[in-house]
Amino acid sequence: MNRLSIVLLVFLLLGLIAACGQAAEPQVVEKVVTVEVEKEVEKVVTVEVEKEVEKVVTVEVEGAGEAMTPAGSAADIAVQAAKQYAGTRLVISYEAGLQAQDGYFFGPQWTDLTGIEVEVVEVPFDELYANTINEHLAGTSTVDIINVVPGWMGDFAAAGVLEPLDDFVDQYYPPEELADIHPTYLNNWSKVGGITYAIPDDGDVHIMYYRRDLFEDPENQTAFQEAYGYELAPPTTWDVWNDMCDFFTEKYAPDIYGCAFQRKGQPYHWFNSVFRSFGGEFFDPETMKAQVNNEIGVKTAETLMASLPDSPPGAVEWDFIAAFSGWMDGKLAMYISWPPPGRWSEGYGSQTEQLAWLPPTNVVGKVGYAIQPGGGELAAGFSLGVSADSANKEAAYLFIQWLTSKDISLQRVMTPFALRDPYRLSHYDSALYKSQWTHAPEYLAVLEEAAETGYLNLAFPGSREYEEAEEQAITAIYAGADIKETLDKLAADWDAITERIGVDKQRESYANWAASPNAYAK
Repeated sequence: MNRLSIVLLVFLLLGLIAACGQAAEPQVVEKVVTVEVEKEVEKVVTVEVEKEVEKVVTVEVEGAGEAMTPAGSAADIAVQAAKQYAGTRLVISYEAGLQAQDGYFFGPQWTDLTGIEVEVVEVPFDELYANTINEHLAGTSTVDIINVVPGWMGDFAAAGVLEPLDDFVDQYYPPEELADIHPTYLNNWSKVGGITYAIPDDGDVHIMYYRRDLFEDPENQTAFQEAYGYELAPPTTWDVWNDMCDFFTEKYAPDIYGCAFQRKGQPYHWFNSVFRSFGGEFFDPETMKAQVNNEIGVKTAETLMASLPDSPPGAVEWDFIAAFSGWMDGKLAMYISWPPPGRWSEGYGSQTEQLAWLPPTNVVGKVGYAIQPGGGELAAGFSLGVSADSANKEAAYLFIQWLTSKDISLQRVMTPFALRDPYRLSHYDSALYKSQWTHAPEYLAVLEEAAETGYLNLAFPGSREYEEAEEQAITAIYAGADIKETLDKLAADWDAITERIGVDKQRESYANWAASPNAYAK
């Protein structure tokens, strides 16, 4: 292309910019969000075209061969780059249930934009880990995009399940948009051994919900102060939590009980957060011998057991749905869980077809939000990775970039039925999200603080095995087994896992994990 042609091309594109106000662009603005993003989308389109023109001139005239990140938003870049793969089909795995609604809802939008079809495969959570590794090792995997629990990334990377993404990220992801992901998630849920294997896509963290009306009641405040000698306020320690569980149960049961949380299914999240809030560390860093059976481990189990009498009858068997239902029904003064109950209990999304199964909420306007006593747990969560077995790796990566982009991810975390929780700094600061219910700003502020202070899951080779052994032990304790004997057996099981993988290897992996600011109490 000669210099005159380039000049004509520049003028032509600038003319298109001036005329774009009456073209198809306003329809996209109207479709994407509502009020908040309209000006941003118009700005992005203008900047993108101008920078593309500048880039064409630079490349054609000056001949610079250096790779550059394309101009524009992460979503726009992904869409434009992905159009070359129109007609391709991508398969993405999700935890079965509401998580998969994300794919069913946003997959067709990606197809409309790029011509790439999206197929969703649902897998029960308990089978996600084993299925992903086994299918890879057997050579039978048909998945292109994997929903990865960050704690499993070490095993997935070691087994060769995940494709390294650094080249794609460098080529396509605008650094400023990547940096908008909360540092805790970006720094801990993306890499293994310095290599990027996934992009964070979920802000899972445990926070505490409490009955604002009960805590702010003057009679309750006076009675609690007289009985316990300190103020009735959201508890910051587990001893205070147990005092408040006692207080509310004694006063209101059987209509309202003091507290509850999920005891069945992934109970290690609660044990691990309490254990670390007491100063516990999982392994001796020199010998790699498990420490979960020491005095702190015993104290942790005793603390978790102490609140059971202040929970509704049968709460020892409560899974997520049962505990959540008790909270929605107004039966609990305090409750610890993931972010979705915080918005559902305010009626957010209750009119959608996908959430028709939700129990009616009796706590609208009464919900308070606070950090879990001792600090929350960054419980499970999801990142998105490209399968090493995919035949469409670049197309798969571009879909991930589009899903996790600033604009699209806000829509996704605000979709009430898809279980994606805020994880970008811009999510927490979104005026649109803050306007959804009266106390939404408080909810988002607590989620942001919990992300900063929450404890990381174990995340190095063998993590899933350690968790499974721990789940068996804690379940046995809840059923009445001797605490010390059960924790001694758990420690022995952990030591066996460590020895099988290799003590020296685990020592190094554990040291790298423990060096994170979110691994242990500060």
